[in-house]
Amino acid sequence: MVRVSICIDVPDLGAATAFYCDALGCSVDKQQASHNTLSAGGVTMHLLLKEAGTVATGTGSCCRTYERHWTPVHLDVDVDDLDAAIALVKRSSGTVESVKRGEWGAVAICADPFGNGFCLVSLQS
Repeated sequence: MVRVSICIDVPDLGAATAFYCDALGCSVDKQQASHNTLSAGGVTMHLLLKEAGTVATGTGSCCRTYERHWTPVHLDVDVDDLDAAIALVKRSSGTVESVKRGEWGAVAICADPFGNGFCLVSLQS
């Protein structure tokens, strides 16, 4: 059996833990000096303490930056009430960049306080 977990690099473990718990309803499973393990909806999420400017991969020269960045792999968080979820993200120091609504439902493109992108998705119209 395959088990998938999510790892998110952050420069401030305390602030990241507070954001993901307050804004997305995650629970803290384990706290350590180098990372915290959270869970939500049966998914395990590891917040990894990594300083800005450190090398991000074992090869190449790509360094971590916590400016807003894009990646083709990101989190989608399914929510029942998009407007309430948007309010929580904003109240927790995240950003909401855009909201799109249609007959299929709605999506809000967001970022955590460290530039990591994610979407809030509601399939209810």
